[in-house]
Amino acid sequence: MESTFNRATNFVTRSRVWRSFFRHGMPDNEMDRSLVMTTNIFFHLHPVKVNRRSLRVTYSFGLGIISAILFLTLTVTGVLLMFYYVPATTLAYSTMKDLQTTIPLGQLARNMHRWSAHLMVLAVILHMVRVFYTGAYKPPREFNWLVGVVLLLLTLGASFTGYLLPWDQLSYWAITVGTNIASYAPVLGSTARSILLGGSEVGQNTLIRFYALHVIIIPLGLILLISLHLWRVRKDGGLAGQEIPEERLEIASLKE
Repeated sequence: MESTFNRATNFVTRSRVWRSFFRHGMPDNEMDRSLVMTTNIFFHLHPVKVNRRSLRVTYSFGLGIISAILFLTLTVTGVLLMFYYVPATTLAYSTMKDLQTTIPLGQLARNMHRWSAHLMVLAVILHMVRVFYTGAYKPPREFNWLVGVVLLLLTLGASFTGYLLPWDQLSYWAITVGTNIASYAPVLGSTARSILLGGSEVGQNTLIRFYALHVIIIPLGLILLISLHLWRVRKDGGLAGQEIPEERLEIASLKE
């Protein structure tokens, strides 16, 4: 039995597919270990060496990866909802009701999408608070901090544009109030309102524009900037805890 398992393992690990991903096997020196990280997409998100402090759950609480997982959940559930939703003022509300009442697991998919959206907004805000509290926005990470700010704005934009899609009284008047508030912004307020509404009031043009923003434009921006954000985390040396010398951490742990 064991020999069969070993043969199967060797067959997999020596195949061209496996070696195309894991080119350096199990390295025993620092150069090959760094090559494993830099040539493999699955390992490339993390630096070769990590500081002990950055491994503590209480340092980051995993808020960044939680936000990414919630975005992935939103993407999957959003695609499923798109199979049934119709962005038309005469059909949007009825299709949402069908999702809740007649389509198998439709209510589950919609609730997962809705609660993931709420949780993502909360997780991204808490992630930025954590980054500020730990000083992870300081050089050389100031560019990545700005990317994070834009990601927060896009997250809020995705939540705001999705609010209109059910086309019920709550969403209709919420978007009416929200766009009216936006019109008071200096210089570009009235222009931004006109672009969002596609007219003078909330209607079919507004629904189409919010739908396009919600399912295409904003998600593409999020995917691009999340990829850039993760890449910059690695290129900047990992989490901010990386810059704290191990000696200082050992002294601090002894004092505790």
